[in-house]
Amino acid sequence: MSIDKLFVLLLSICGIILTYWFFLKNNEKEVEVSGDEIDILVEGGYKPASIVIPSRKATKINFLRNDPSSCLEEVVLGDFKIRKFLPLNQKVTVEITPEKKGEFGFSCGMGMFHGKLIVK
Repeated sequence: MSIDKLFVLLLSICGIILTYWFFLKNNEKEVEVSGDEIDILVEGGYKPASIVIPSRKATKINFLRNDPSSCLEEVVLGDFKIRKFLPLNQKVTVEITPEKKGEFGFSCGMGMFHGKLIVK
């Protein structure tokens, strides 16, 4: 194998590793709801993005949007048929009572930023 082919092979492997690390590595921490509510900061995404909540218990999810991006001005919880406008720097509360266990996604209005509710 010539040196140029070896160089291209090594660069390709590095590119694959960097792509996996940057886009696909799931290093999200699951945050468990303590009490009846949780606060989510909406700033370049959702923080925290993975929330563990108990089934059949009313839970308030408070969204506080600090990001002026128009993409994040709406939150959609499709499985719960909820769509809420998030005014800038104002807390918006969404109350849900999940009946079944599983993972349920939520996203911005454009579907570019995602989070998930893990019902246990």
